[in-house]
Amino acid sequence: MAMLTVEIDSDTERILSELTSEGRSTTDVIREAIHVAGRLRWLEQARADAERLANDPDDLAEIRAIRREFGDADAG
Repeated sequence: MAMLTVEIDSDTERILSELTSEGRSTTDVIREAIHVAGRLRWLEQARADAERLANDPDDLAEIRAIRREFGDADAG
């Protein structure tokens, strides 16, 4: 397991103090923060991919073709 040393500013220190005020360890808070940051990054990438696909003419044409094939009234 790796060790990490982090220098934090006063705002971060205040927030960390709030997050550990009910007995949670600094280590647990920081681990959770890293996991949350990872999930947020994944969600942002998923959002960007969805936006890219929603604006891709080839994908849109394929979606319309599939909708027509299945009789979707909104196929356009």
